[in-house]
Amino acid sequence: MSRPLEGRRILVTRRWPDLTRRLADLGATVVEVPLIAIAPPADPGPFDAALRDVAAYDWLVFTSANAVEAVAQRLAALGLDLPAGRRLASVGPATTQAIEAAWPGTRVQVQPEAEFRASSLAMAFERTPLRGQRVLLPVSDRAFDTVARGLTARGAEVDQVVAYSTVVPPSNDALARELTRGVDVAALASPSAVDAFSAAGGEAGRRVPLVVIGPTTADAARTAGFTVLAVAAPSTTKGLAQAVTRALGGGRARAVAHP
Repeated sequence: MSRPLEGRRILVTRRWPDLTRRLADLGATVVEVPLIAIAPPADPGPFDAALRDVAAYDWLVFTSANAVEAVAQRLAALGLDLPAGRRLASVGPATTQAIEAAWPGTRVQVQPEAEFRASSLAMAFERTPLRGQRVLLPVSDRAFDTVARGLTARGAEVDQVVAYSTVVPPSNDALARELTRGVDVAALASPSAVDAFSAAGGEAGRRVPLVVIGPTTADAARTAGFTVLAVAAPSTTKGLAQAVTRALGGGRARAVAHP
């Protein structure tokens, strides 16, 4: 088996067994240092109220796998099921995979065809009538209202509710140790991960080039001053492993030019 990442040290900033396995199979030494904790919302009341009324919504729209997991776990805790026939939308393949894992047999009706970001998700509804449709949009406490505004502009009645909180510790001793030992690249999967790596890694972290899972994360990384070597296409675990291989597997890495 080809091992193009032999001798490379890859930093992964969350628990990600599938990615770790793929990179290790390619010869890499993978260092997992989780930088973000996912917690319940500070005020769970609106989220619980929306889920108790979930049968009244025409659409559930998901912008992250974390949102899918938060909804699935809270529905179970409340003793509720996802209503049959509820229409689902996803921002991209990784989120769709989470939906299929949470509710086997369900089908995602709307997903962007190319760029997997919030603005593309709203545009993906271009051929789908939304006027008068009720949409539940579960998000993190750090989410913008890009999707909500886009769907509202198409006539939908959107309830954006906080489904989970993203906790970013200001420092991380394990990260400091690994940066001292040296890593070739860090693999990041969200703008929150960029924020966490920037805060916890400091100047040493910002010298580490990144491979990221999609264009939204790439934008956040470049804005924060990081060098982005590659962007996964498609935005999946397999795509991210392939992007790391493109960046490092052929010898010396070369930075991707900023758009």
